[in-house]
Amino acid sequence: MITVMTGAGISTDSGIPDFRGPSGLWRNDPDHEKLVTIDYYLADPDIRRRSWLFRRNSPARTAVPNAAHLALVELERAGLLDRLVTQNIDGLHQKAGSSPDRVLELHGNMSGVLCVRCEARSTLAEALARIDEGEPDPACLVCGGILKTTTVMFGEALPGEVVAEAVQATERSTTFVAIGTSLQVQPAASLAGLAVRSGARFVIVNAEPTPYDDFAAELIRDPIGEAVPQLVARFTA
Repeated sequence: MITVMTGAGISTDSGIPDFRGPSGLWRNDPDHEKLVTIDYYLADPDIRRRSWLFRRNSPARTAVPNAAHLALVELERAGLLDRLVTQNIDGLHQKAGSSPDRVLELHGNMSGVLCVRCEARSTLAEALARIDEGEPDPACLVCGGILKTTTVMFGEALPGEVVAEAVQATERSTTFVAIGTSLQVQPAASLAGLAVRSGARFVIVNAEPTPYDDFAAELIRDPIGEAVPQLVARFTA
């Protein structure tokens, strides 16, 4: 069985910029990282206001799946995909047609909102409506606490159950494919090393070098929107 891990690079063809690439958000605006770092977010109302505006204006809200997302749906339909582990929060795998129970969102998703105090949940759409009505930093309607999206910010722990399922899928995979990820963010990147130690054939599809390139059985530098459909065609032939 095949386990796939995807990062920001798979969504750039959908108009969502990545973080670390040549045109990444952090290279163009190093201060942007504060908007997605929990300590800054909780401590500074101005960071929260800017973070909410970033969410409101994010191209991910209107993005549509691209050829790479759709190809992975075909891999699942062929009965070859075990789990699709993603570092992305955009929900494009599910929009493309991947089964939600096979998609493991290591960093959560941007569609929900959570109160950090009482854990009351709502939706991003509800929070953005309040912002449009004049609340730049909307507070929890239940307890008045700070709200944040249901994404895992830097400084927060990844969801334990999701990580455990990703580890299990990695350990039982015969092929592990990393697509559009720098393999620099831990502990997500450590799945690559686990796959190699577990005996899986390791394939990397990424334009830029990664720390795990030397362990890959195959390195693909072609554009992801072309490379992934071609790779899936080989798997399903």
